[in-house]
Amino acid sequence: MNKDFDGKVALVTGAGSGIGRASARLYARDGARVVVSDVDEEGGAETVQLIQEAGGEAFFVRADVAKAADCEALVKKTVETYGRLDAACNNAGIGGEANACADYSVEGWQKVIDINLNGVFYCTKYEIAAMLQNGGGSIVNMASILGQVAFPAAPAYVAAKHGVVGLTQSAALDYSAHGIRVNAVGPGFIKTPLLAALEADPDTMNMLVSLHPIGRLGEAEEVAELVVWLSSDRSSFVTGAYYPVDGGFLAR
Repeated sequence: MNKDFDGKVALVTGAGSGIGRASARLYARDGARVVVSDVDEEGGAETVQLIQEAGGEAFFVRADVAKAADCEALVKKTVETYGRLDAACNNAGIGGEANACADYSVEGWQKVIDINLNGVFYCTKYEIAAMLQNGGGSIVNMASILGQVAFPAAPAYVAAKHGVVGLTQSAALDYSAHGIRVNAVGPGFIKTPLLAALEADPDTMNMLVSLHPIGRLGEAEEVAELVVWLSSDRSSFVTGAYYPVDGGFLAR
């Protein structure tokens, strides 16, 4: 069994389901003590239970990443409990409404930007400060294929995910010399609760599958494997990078 994270501490936002849950479980599988965070307390508690049942160590902290104070408190609680922070996956995000730009609500725009972009900034800001105290670490920010290309009726999501890629590259340049690596992962369409509302529409689901040359949607665990690799010393020369996990979507 791989134990890349023995003695290390990992933090995952949006870990109550989907890619966040899968990432938290794989960090624990590889030896990390894991801080599970989400606004969904029930989902977060279930993730902790799954980790503990598999022999890992984890605890839950509720945090709304759209609030800078919550992100600061989350990192503070992590360090208070475990004494350090070595790896973080800033995964929390929402899809937002489906409207073209002129029809997109101002409130909807602000909510997506607050969670999907500002939340990644807040977490990254406080995580870096904690990692500086123990000589380095690795941050993985959850972008998207839509951090590279656009998609109809999703201006806020596309803008936020493009912003995540830029933020990731900027932070990597600022902190590489301090032993902190920052990378972004760009999932294609993954079978997570974010897509659950579309499952009742076979035509839409078939259309989404057709956009991936590999012929299917992705699994959360497939994204999580990359997250954990980027967080480990096995990727020690990788920083400021964007890695798609997209079944060939961007190669079309």
